[in-house]
Amino acid sequence: MPSEAPTFNLKAVVRDTGLKPDTIRAWERRYGVPQPRRTAGGHRLYSQRDIDLLKWMNARQHEGLSISRIVALWKSLEAEGKDPLQVTAHDALQQTMPLGDMGELANLRREWVQACLNFDEPRAERMATQAFALFPLDSVVLDVLLRGLAEIGEAWYRGEVAVQQEHFASSLAVRRLQTLIAASPAPTRAGRLVVACPPEEQHTVSLHVINLFLRRQGWDVIDLGANVPLARLETMLLTLRPQLVIAAAQHLPTAQTLQAMALTITSLKIPLGFGGSVFNRHPTLQQHIAGHFLGEDLSELTGTVQGILRQPWPLPDFVETTPDYLMALEHYHECLSLIDTTVLGALKPELRELVWRADAQTYLAQYIRAALALGDINFLDVDLSWIRGLLSAHQLPAEALYGFLQVYRTALQKHLDQRGAIIVEWFQRALPVPAAPAS
Repeated sequence: MPSEAPTFNLKAVVRDTGLKPDTIRAWERRYGVPQPRRTAGGHRLYSQRDIDLLKWMNARQHEGLSISRIVALWKSLEAEGKDPLQVTAHDALQQTMPLGDMGELANLRREWVQACLNFDEPRAERMATQAFALFPLDSVVLDVLLRGLAEIGEAWYRGEVAVQQEHFASSLAVRRLQTLIAASPAPTRAGRLVVACPPEEQHTVSLHVINLFLRRQGWDVIDLGANVPLARLETMLLTLRPQLVIAAAQHLPTAQTLQAMALTITSLKIPLGFGGSVFNRHPTLQQHIAGHFLGEDLSELTGTVQGILRQPWPLPDFVETTPDYLMALEHYHECLSLIDTTVLGALKPELRELVWRADAQTYLAQYIRAALALGDINFLDVDLSWIRGLLSAHQLPAEALYGFLQVYRTALQKHLDQRGAIIVEWFQRALPVPAAPAS
């Protein structure tokens, strides 16, 4: 146990803790901690336990707690007969979030979401600031910002929220995350990590969260941003030589570009960690990427990254795309313009207009190409429902979508030969021909 003998003057404490003298005196004056003794001349003398207490408080503050809650937590642990210095950071933070508090956090998330939907930036910022003052940083990031954005995204997918509202909320979340990243302490670990979105991936929120969490653990993180071209990525990685690259994909088409990205990165003898919502929807898709899957829970990210850095090689076994799939992909690409022309020619004018406005042919082709490139046409099984919702949000009704897919299947049967049998057979299975009416 640290000594409680009054030994160190304020100058020594400042040097050991990194805190400013005014901060230490303010905490003592407002919250009664620490409680240094005084010399005959009135100068403060601190014990080793006082120094450890200040370091503990500083660490909890970097985890997102307000000083008032930190002091309350310290006193609560002491009241239970526990030495706060012996309690792990995880257990300490868990104690700050009883069920009532978690309900409060959910209320703050609902308020933040509603403010975003109302384009009420001042209120949204107040809700976020209040959440960060009351709860650990990681909890607010995951349970207010990320979960709030997910709720807004699901509402947009159902056609209940405009894309402008979704963009507004995302921009506020990104700005808040960038502010937190900028305020992160300087790196304390050797080497660096790189985070980047694969080509065509524009969703950067999850990578901002990853960047923030890793910086708070002392890593030097370089963020290359959205939609990173492979040629440019290779050049930058040869210069940066990171210990690990982390990438995320949210949809099947960008999982395909991540697959190509993974092969480029590993060819440079740099390990890759990857994740994203598409891999949560398609667990088997994880096996088609040459890298380490980071898991579905961002709260466990830093521990997963540490494990990868300890043993980056060999990579987990991954499934390479077979020649029959590559042949089907090439054949589909060769025939795509004919397929599109046939589809447009076969659609009735009203449906043709709806399909054109929703850009349905482009979306569907992107997903078909991605499933073929990734080596399993059955990836469309799950994501076809996503496409339906996406096109519904673009004013293509369900019955119109079904009519479009029926025409598309007929065009595939007309223009694809045996090389494209994988595609035709999937459409026949997923979209049966309607039964003939009874005579």
